[in-house]
Amino acid sequence: MRIMYIHLLSKWPEFIWDAEELMSPLATVRYKQGKLLGLMEQLGFNLRSEAVLQTLTQDVVKSSEIEGELLDIDQVRSSIARRLGMDVNGLIPSDRNVDGVVEMMLDATQQYDQLLDEERLFGWHSSLFPVGRSGMHRIVVGNWRNNSKNDPMQVVSGAIGRERVHFQAPDSDRIPQEMDVFLRWFNSDVRIDPVIKAAIAHLWFVTIHPFDDGNGRISRAIADIQLTRADGTSQRFYSMSRQIRLERNKYYNILEKTQSGDLNITGWLQWFLECLERAIDASDIVLSSVRRKAKLWSMPVAQTFNERQRLMLNKLLDGFEGKLTSSKWAKIAKCSHDTATRDIQDLINKGILSKDDSGGRSTNYLLNL
Repeated sequence: MRIMYIHLLSKWPEFIWDAEELMSPLATVRYKQGKLLGLMEQLGFNLRSEAVLQTLTQDVVKSSEIEGELLDIDQVRSSIARRLGMDVNGLIPSDRNVDGVVEMMLDATQQYDQLLDEERLFGWHSSLFPVGRSGMHRIVVGNWRNNSKNDPMQVVSGAIGRERVHFQAPDSDRIPQEMDVFLRWFNSDVRIDPVIKAAIAHLWFVTIHPFDDGNGRISRAIADIQLTRADGTSQRFYSMSRQIRLERNKYYNILEKTQSGDLNITGWLQWFLECLERAIDASDIVLSSVRRKAKLWSMPVAQTFNERQRLMLNKLLDGFEGKLTSSKWAKIAKCSHDTATRDIQDLINKGILSKDDSGGRSTNYLLNL
């Protein structure tokens, strides 16, 4: 039986939704957005800048992870800090592909009030694929997909011969007209809440699927433009992409269900609002990290730390994954095991680190803040 995808329906893209059903979750999200911005305003400039840096880093890393691409978090952080002119210690060189993703995200969030047009989207796409390839495959870069021989474009999973089609995009000859309609709508002053507009834009763009690759990341960047407009500031304190990464299976399931349903997208909007609420709630993690950093670096003993110790303490404060051991310290700080042991013992003596008494084959260390 042929699935009737929403872009094949006669009234596409005339989306409808139950505004009354969305009233409560939308009000909750808008309240929490305002409350978060108010809390952040109480922080000093340096702490707000650190919070923005952490949030944008998570946004870039997690948006790529959703698509299965792993970026080096330290390179992402360094690339963002350099482009925003932040005075941050321990910056490292970043690869061209990292810089490209960062450039797209910063353009979306820092230039959120600018027109979204073909040229801007083509620039984003070129930044994502600077060598004209997606993995081993050459793709059309900086333009709409236009190879009708590859139609229909399908999102599939499963082994060869047992594939499951999750979604089938519009044929490539429809893309210019589809994107013209989308961009005119996006740039118009439609009378809907900007958060709802962010959710619709995300769904609409990823359903058109106008590029050979990178559609998911660009759709989330477009949503971020609208969320930034909703906040009224380019400073980002929560990451929708981070939350979507945590809920990736539910994200793909609701997309698939919506794209093969009718034009009533209440279910998608409900999920988007609930996911956004959880993303805002998770900003407490960033706020806690920033405050811990401020506490640590304001202590007189912080002036005695060497560069390796500063590097590793920042990693712990940013949310070090796994347990810290002397061997991990040596590997990350690029020093000998003996040097790592001395660095750790020095911090234990100063009351900054302590041994984890949980036991195990290797000794683990915890931050005392």
